[in-house]
Amino acid sequence: MGLNNSQYDAIMRQYSKRQLEAARLLEEHRRKAYGKIPQLSQIDSQVSSESLGYARLLLQEEGRQTDLSGLKKRLEELSRLRSRILTENGFPADYLEMQYACPDCRDTGYIDGKKCHCFRQAAIDLLYTQSGLRRILEEENFHTFSFDYYPEDLIHPATGLSARQMMQDTVAACLRFIDEFDTRFSNLFFYGGTGLGKTFLSHCIARELIERTHSVIYYSAFELFEQTARSTFGKDREAGETRDYIFDCDLLIIDDLGTELTNAFVSSQLFLILNERIQAEKSTIISTNLSLPAFSETYSERVFSRITSSFQIFQLFGNDIRLQKKLQGS
Repeated sequence: MGLNNSQYDAIMRQYSKRQLEAARLLEEHRRKAYGKIPQLSQIDSQVSSESLGYARLLLQEEGRQTDLSGLKKRLEELSRLRSRILTENGFPADYLEMQYACPDCRDTGYIDGKKCHCFRQAAIDLLYTQSGLRRILEEENFHTFSFDYYPEDLIHPATGLSARQMMQDTVAACLRFIDEFDTRFSNLFFYGGTGLGKTFLSHCIARELIERTHSVIYYSAFELFEQTARSTFGKDREAGETRDYIFDCDLLIIDDLGTELTNAFVSSQLFLILNERIQAEKSTIISTNLSLPAFSETYSERVFSRITSSFQIFQLFGNDIRLQKKLQGS
């Protein structure tokens, strides 16, 4: 999906503002320079006239190389003369040139019909802002992830695998999820005790996908259902638009599911969100401290059925990392 229409329009409005600001600044520079050096106004008028003649020759069916060469040479001479006069009078040589934030695309966002590198960066910045995760993802990502918190000598009784091996397998699956995001629809479900890295792992995935200009929205379970209640029972336009993002974003992260006050409304909204996103093949990541039996009891059977049939399920196993960090700090 990348950007939806409103996100794309928001970025293009920023480009329009840049263009208007560049034009305003150029006009201000002209007033100052012309006021101090009237000769510059005459030079610029001559440049405009010569440029028009050059454009007319280019449009003619039969090119006149001699005339074009002569006009081009005169334009270059005028440009050098203007730069020299400007510098001699204390102005930068390019003072009367349009100052673009991105000289490569001249603040249009496109180069030869393709998105400029600055457009991609603008998209990433917007997606970070809308995800609400910018500061967190600077600290929690695959670069700062460590397997050291998952001991090799702690063995899961059911799988026979160590805590570290289980996490290594889970991380490998997450990296595949990222690499195949554009070609294979998939969802992830993380469960296990507190402090085992479920939220951290979700953040790692979010950062990688945002950097690839995918739209990611993160909600704690409490925040998500508070938002859906506002848009369902209120007349909050902003809440309605946010609800649309919940259904349409490339990746929705629901963190700490099971910590909210669960009732019939919450269960029905969760099923609606999951069902709509699965049908639209929009990926979702869910993390919960509940065991699978407890999760099945907390939510409706149809919600649990959607999870087991449409999500890759991973149990995180080990010791509380938050407690380990506190002990190390003390």
